[in-house]
Parts: sequence; C-alpha cells; structure tokens
Amino acid sequence: MATLRVLIIGSGGREHALAWKLSLTEDIQCPIVSADFPALVDFAVQHEVSLVLPGPEQPLVDGIETYFRKVGIPVFGPSALAARMEGSKAFSKAFMDRHNIPTAKFRVFPSSHVDQAIEYVRTCGFKVVLKASGLAAGKGVLIPETEEEAVAGLKEIMVDNVFGPAGSEVVVEEFMTGPEVSVLAFSDGYTITPLPAAQDHKRIGEGDTGLNTGGMGAYAPAPVATPAVMNQIMKDVLKPTIDGCEERFSEGFPFVGMLFTGLMLTASGPKVLEYNVRFGDPETEALLLLLAEETDLATILLACVEHRLDSVQVKTRPGFGVSVVLASQGYPGNYAKDKALLLDSSLQVHVFTFHAGTTVSNGKTVTSGGRVIAVSAYAPTLREALMQCISESNRSLSKVKFQKRHCSPSSDNKPFWGAKVDLCTSWSLRRRRQRARGGFGGAFDLKATGYKDPVLVSGTDGVGTKLRVAVDVGVHDFVGVDLVAMSVNDLLVQGAEPLYFLDYFACSKLDVPIAARVIKGIAEACRQSDVR
Repeated sequence: MATLRVLIIGSGGREHALAWKLSLTEDIQCPIVSADFPALVDFAVQHEVSLVLPGPEQPLVDGIETYFRKVGIPVFGPSALAARMEGSKAFSKAFMDRHNIPTAKFRVFPSSHVDQAIEYVRTCGFKVVLKASGLAAGKGVLIPETEEEAVAGLKEIMVDNVFGPAGSEVVVEEFMTGPEVSVLAFSDGYTITPLPAAQDHKRIGEGDTGLNTGGMGAYAPAPVATPAVMNQIMKDVLKPTIDGCEERFSEGFPFVGMLFTGLMLTASGPKVLEYNVRFGDPETEALLLLLAEETDLATILLACVEHRLDSVQVKTRPGFGVSVVLASQGYPGNYAKDKALLLDSSLQVHVFTFHAGTTVSNGKTVTSGGRVIAVSAYAPTLREALMQCISESNRSLSKVKFQKRHCSPSSDNKPFWGAKVDLCTSWSLRRRRQRARGGFGGAFDLKATGYKDPVLVSGTDGVGTKLRVAVDVGVHDFVGVDLVAMSVNDLLVQGAEPLYFLDYFACSKLDVPIAARVIKGIAEACRQSDVR
C-alpha cells in the first residue's frame, strides 16, 4: 500500500489514541492539526493528505466533510446533514420515531413554548429527563427528581439560556432505568460493523457522584452486553439506523464514519439514549486496545470512505481495555492551567498514556484543559486492567506538579459502586500498606524457628472501647499497637512465642488516612515484638 497521510482534526486524548494506533502501521504519517476549514484544506492539499479523520463532533456538525469533498479528499465522518444525528437531539428523536427505532417517549418544544413544556411535564405521568437539543459538550442533560425540579430545569434551559443556543429546542423524554452501554460501529453507509460495547463514567466524583463531565473513564467490553444483547442491538437499532440514512441519500446521506450509539438496557430491551457521529472520548482510548494485531485501523477507515467495509474484517482480541482520566482540580468547573507536568516515560507493557489537555510552553509540557491525561491499559481481566491503570496513574504520574491531581475511577467499577465499594480508595490504602511491614499473605517456615515438633498456638482478639476513644479523640495509631500487644500477651501466658500476626480491618466506609495509621501501629508493634 502506498504511503497514507492522515490528517487528524483535534488535539485531545481521543486524537492522541487514534494517532498512536495509526502510527503502528509503518506507512502511516499522522500530522495533528486544528484550524479553520479553508486553512485545513490548503494544508491537506499541500501535504498530499489522503484521508481526513475528525475527532470532535463540532467540525462534523459544521460541515467539514463538504470542504474536503470539493477537493477530492475523503473524510471519515458524515456530512453536515447526517451529522444532525448528534447535532440536534430533536432531529435524531424524530429519526428514531420515523424508523421505529426503540427509544424513550418524548416531546420536543422550542424555547418560546416554555408554558407548553411545563404543562407536558405536569401531565405526562412519568418522571422526565430534560435535554438541550443542540451540542452542549456532553453537559446539556438535566435529570430532575421532582416535578418542581423539572419545571425549574425547563426555565433554566428555555428562559435563562444556561446552555446557550443548544437550548433553543428542548427534548422532554421519559426517564428510563437500566445499565447504559455505548456501541461504536464503523459504517460505510451500507454496512455497519460494531466494536465491543463499552461503559463510560460521566460524573466527576467517586462512586458515580458529582457533576457530569465529558467522560472520566471507560472500559470495554461491557459484560452486560451479552452476545444476545448485541445481536438485538444490531437488529433493532444499528441496522435500521444505517438503512434509514441510506433511504435519504438524496438529502446528503448515507452515513459514513463512526456511529456511536448510547443505549440503555431496559427491562423491555435496548433503547437509544442518543446518537454521536464520531469516536467517543474516553471510549476510544479503551476500545483501540482491543483491536487484534492483524486488524489495521487505516485499512478499516479507507474501506468505510470507499463504501467497501464488507471487504475487510474487524477483529478484536479477548481481554479488556480500560481508560482512566486524570483531571485538573476544579474540573468541570473553573480550573487552573499551565501547571507543569513531569511524566515518567517508562510504562508497563500494555499500559499507555494519552494527552488530553496538555500543551508545550517554553519547552515544558503544561496543562491546558480540564481532562489532562488518559491512562489506558489492556489485560486479560477487567480487574487487572483497572489496577494497571490506577497503579500507573500513581507511579508514572506521581511527579505531576498540579496543585492537586484528581483521579476519577473508570466506570467498570459500577458493580462495586452499587455496593458502595470504592476500588480507587482501597487501592490507595494498599499502596500505603506496601511501604509498611507485612503483606496480604505469606508463608512461614516452622523449621526456621528451631523448635522440635512445634505446636501452633493461635489467639483472636479485637479492639472495642479503645476504638471508641480513638474515634472521639481523633488518634488512631495506638489502636494497632494495643491490638498486637493484647494478642502477644495471650500467647505468652500459654507458653508460646509470637511468630506472625494476621489482622482483619473492617469499616463501613474506608478512610485511608485513618486506616493507614491503624495499620502503621500494627506494623510498629509487630516490629517491637519481633513478629514477622
């Protein structure tokens, strides 16, 4: 194959991941540029670019495909008309309704009809979700808990214009329940080939709390998207969507590019939440790790723009891809920029860092956005991939000179969050524990004690009243010391020598500093008692 020059539009973590994946092919060159469309066209012609790959949705909605089509350069992405599938939720909901694609019940109201929208909310008979129809950087959705909150939300969007022009129309739809999945699928306008389903984490806080963001982490494949579920999504959603676009060929369709469908797996089957018309972020940083070695991304992209996707195979490998985003303190609100970064380039195998919000200033890498770095990992199991991400975040990025780093865990922890278990916090405690005496398990050689025919003597103890005192006075170090001392004394009165200590730390909510102080006390007491 002749040298393929790919122009990637955008400069975030998604674009870095795409450039990395494409660069693995020897005859691919990936200049990453972002500018106005005529300047990009001039650049592409001058440098003999053979394919344009837009990352964000805005250039596609604004019609970048038309500019390059006029000079004969294909774009992996839909026309402006087809991009309305993401650019206008009102348009996409009408499209779903027209083609019998399962979605929530809905009504669309222009901002001038706020009274009618309020009346609908009061009389529809179900809990609602409010969506600004236009592009709002992934933040244009309100989920009110009460009718009063819904009315207030409508006024915020339609009267106060909190989402600007994006709120010129509002979609009021029925609130649905169930796990959410994202299905990214390659399309050449006629054939559609999905990647494994992903799940992402939108909220800034741990435990799926806090404000919505552009995405704080993702993993794939999602276990909830079983083969049967994926077959149903293909039959009821993806195929009808592409067929519906093909029917409107004369209007600027069919759909070419990446169809990103957000779905909710309800009790009555998968239903569409929204369409996006580009690679997802941060789903891409996780999904690209799943492409099989023999699957060349450039070949797939070319097959799509040349309407021959059925001539290539998109193969994935078993295992899991996870991506965790490190964000500046304050994001998604106000956050500081130009914080210096000092990154460790020595990464574990199958672990990658993608720059999402960085730039170079005076020869130094500094922060320039809210989402700064995406750490991605591939592993045979979901837990292993997540642990690699968290470990690398803390090891390789420990020298990041933010005023404060914020690491939001990937959404593959949702089953744990449902049980109020936070793996990121427990991992933080584990790292502290690893610097102390002890471990999570071990072997003890009784022969090394020098005893003849030794007999093991065991004792069990706990801390009750003293723990209450520790909580009241805010001092926890002595709790561990006292626990070991009581256990050692119990052995001594039985004529036994303390050899090793096994403890069990339980709490309703893990407070890492407190737990670390208790364990530090245990380790110190073991050292003083010569306990292994």
